Amino acid sequence: MDLCLPPLVLLLLILPLANPVRGSTDPPDVSALNVMYRSLNSPSQLNGWRSSGGDPCGDDWKGITCSGSSVTRIELSGLGLSGTLGYQLSSLTSVTYFDISKNNLNGDVPYQLPPNADHIDLGGNTLSGGIPYSISQMTDLTYLNLAHNQLHGQLTDMFGSLHRLSLLDLSYNQFSGNLPQSCGSLSNLKHLLLQNNQFSGSIGVLGHLSLEELNIQNNQFTGWIPNKLKSIRNLKIDGNSWSSSPAPSGMSKAGDVSSSTADDGNQNSGMKAAAIVVTVIAVLVLALLLMALVKRRSSASSHYLDDQYSQNRSSTPLVDNELKGSASSIDIKSTEAASLGLTPAPTDAGKSVSDNEFANKFHSRRSTDRPPLTIYSSSDLQAATRFFSSSCLLGEGNIGRVYKATVSDGKVLAVKKIETLNLSGTYDFMEIVSDISKLHHPNMSELLGYCSESGYKCLVYEYQWNGSLHGFLHLSDEYSKPLTWDTRVRIALGTARAVEYLHEVCSPSVIHKNIKSANILLDAELNPRLSDSGLSVFFEDTSENLGPGYNAPECTKPSAYTLKSDVYSFGVVMLELLTGRKPFDSSKPRIEQSLVRWAAPQLHDIDALAGMVDPALRGLYPPKSLSRFADVIALCIQSEPEFRPAMSEVVQVLVRCIQRTSINKRTGGDLTNSHSTRSEDSDGYY
Repeated sequence: MDLCLPPLVLLLLILPLANPVRGSTDPPDVSALNVMYRSLNSPSQLNGWRSSGGDPCGDDWKGITCSGSSVTRIELSGLGLSGTLGYQLSSLTSVTYFDISKNNLNGDVPYQLPPNADHIDLGGNTLSGGIPYSISQMTDLTYLNLAHNQLHGQLTDMFGSLHRLSLLDLSYNQFSGNLPQSCGSLSNLKHLLLQNNQFSGSIGVLGHLSLEELNIQNNQFTGWIPNKLKSIRNLKIDGNSWSSSPAPSGMSKAGDVSSSTADDGNQNSGMKAAAIVVTVIAVLVLALLLMALVKRRSSASSHYLDDQYSQNRSSTPLVDNELKGSASSIDIKSTEAASLGLTPAPTDAGKSVSDNEFANKFHSRRSTDRPPLTIYSSSDLQAATRFFSSSCLLGEGNIGRVYKATVSDGKVLAVKKIETLNLSGTYDFMEIVSDISKLHHPNMSELLGYCSESGYKCLVYEYQWNGSLHGFLHLSDEYSKPLTWDTRVRIALGTARAVEYLHEVCSPSVIHKNIKSANILLDAELNPRLSDSGLSVFFEDTSENLGPGYNAPECTKPSAYTLKSDVYSFGVVMLELLTGRKPFDSSKPRIEQSLVRWAAPQLHDIDALAGMVDPALRGLYPPKSLSRFADVIALCIQSEPEFRPAMSEVVQVLVRCIQRTSINKRTGGDLTNSHSTRSEDSDGYY
C-alpha cells in the first residue's frame, strides 16, 4: 500500500481524531430539542436545529449554549417563533437559563419546564391557561416572567418552596381571585409585577415581604396597604378599590400619608391596652364555661361520637383523618381481605337506620348549598365553542363530544354535547339534569349548567386544566410525565372517595358504569375529578362505553352490572396507575394484551411486582406502599363480585398507603433509590 498520501487527505483523516468529543450531546437533551423544534413548526430561523437527531452542542444550534455535553442555556427571544414548546422540556435537566420571550407561542404553559432552571422567561407570547403547579417544585428559580400573555384563572398555593425567587412578573394577563397565602413565603422576592389583571381581595399576604418594586395597578384589590409596603420606593397601586374606612392596626389606607400626633398616639395606645385587657378577661371566662360544659357532658356521651363514627364511617366520603381498622363486624370472606383489614360491602338490608338517615341528611345538605344551575342558550354555547369547532374538541364518547368553551365573562367551561337520547324507562333529559345536579363531591366534576333546546342537549361542567389521567399515563406526545408514586396514590384515593360517595352516601345508591382513566380529570393541583357521574342511563351496554379491559367479567348483559362492577373498573384504573399500561393493548405480545390477565397472577409476587411497576417511576416508590396498593388491586379485580371490597374499605387502605408514604418522607427510609433527593416530591412531580 502506498502511504504517500497528499497532505490535505492526511489532514482530513486526522481532524476527527483530534476532537473525539465533538458530536456527543447528551441524548435526552437532543431528543427534547428535537421535540421542541417540531412543536415550533420547524422554523427556518432556528439555524442548525433538526427535527430528529443532530448535535446541538457540537453543531452550534442557534440559541443553544452547552457545558461539556449538556445543554445549559436556551435563548430564543424575539425570533417570531410560533407553535408550542412541546412536552419533553423536563428532560433538559442541565438548563438553567430558558428564555423564549417575545414570540408568538400559543397553547398552555408546558406542565413541566426545565426542572433545574433558575431563569424562566416566557413573557410576550399568547400563552393561555394557568400556571402549571409543577413550578412549585422548581426550587432553584430566581426569575419567572409570564407577563403579556393570555393566562387566566386563580393562582394556586404553589409558592411555598420558591425561597430563591427574586422576580415574579405576571402582569398583563387575566388572572383573578385572591393572592394565595404562599406568596408570603417568597422571602427573597424583590420585584413583584401584577398590574393589569383581575386580582381581588386583600394584599395583606404581602405585608412582610422586603420588596423593592411592587406594581399592582389596574386590578380589583380591596382593603388597605400594609405599612411596610408603603415604604417601597417603586410602588404603583392605582386602579384598585382601596378602602376609605379607618385602617386596622398595622395597616394604612392607600394614599394616606399623614401621621398621628404624639398625644393621639398615647391616647390610642391606652385605649388599645384597655381593649386587650377586656378581651383577655372575656376569653378566660368563656374558656371556663366551656370546660364546665364539656365536663358535664363527658360521662354521658364519651362513647357516642366513637360509636357514631364506627357506624357511619363507610358512608362518609370526605374523611381526611387517619382511619384505623375496619368498622364492620361482618366476617371476612377471604384471607387476602383479612390481611388488609377489608370487609365486604354491607347490603342495603344490613344497613342500620342511622346509616340511612346519615346518608340522606348528608346528601340533602350537599344538594342544597350550591348555587342553581345556569341555563345556557344554544347560541351562547355556539359562540363559546366557535360553533362546536374541532379546534375546541376535548374528547369524544359514545354519547357525544366534549368541547372547551370560553363564555362571555372569560370563564372556561367544558360542554358535553349529547348526540343521542336513547334513554331507557321514562327518563327524559331534564330528569337527568335534575339527578346530576344533586351530586356534589370535591372529587367529582361539578355540573354548572345545561342547555335544553331542540337539537341541543348539553351539559356544562367546570373545566379541568390538566386533562385526564389517561392522557398523563398513555399520551406521551401530549402530556408530560411521569406522575410520582405519591401523586398516583392520591389520585386513586380521591377517585375512590368519589365512588364511595356515589355508592354509600347517595340514597338510593348511584352506579357509575363508566369508571376509566379517561373519565378521571385532573385539576390545576392534580386533584382527581370523576366525570360522567349520573349518566348511567346512557350506558346500557358497558362494553361500548367502557372499552376493552375495564368491564367486569359478570357483565355479559346490562342487568348484571352492579356496584361491584364499578369496583372492578376502579381496580383496573389502579392497575393503570401501577403499571403505566393501558387496560388492553393490541401492540403487546398476546399474553400481555389484557392488563388484568397479565397482572393478576403477579400481584402477590414481590419480585414480579417490582418488574410490573411503570418504568417511568424509575424505581422511586416505597415498597411497602406499593405492596399494599397491589393487594387492594387484587381484591378489586377478583372475578367473583361478592369478594370485591366496598369502596369505603378501599378508601381506608389507600389512606394507609398515603400515611406510609408520608412516614417514609419524614424518616427518609423505605424508598427504593432513597439516596435520590428528588424521589418523592409531595406535590406530585419529579
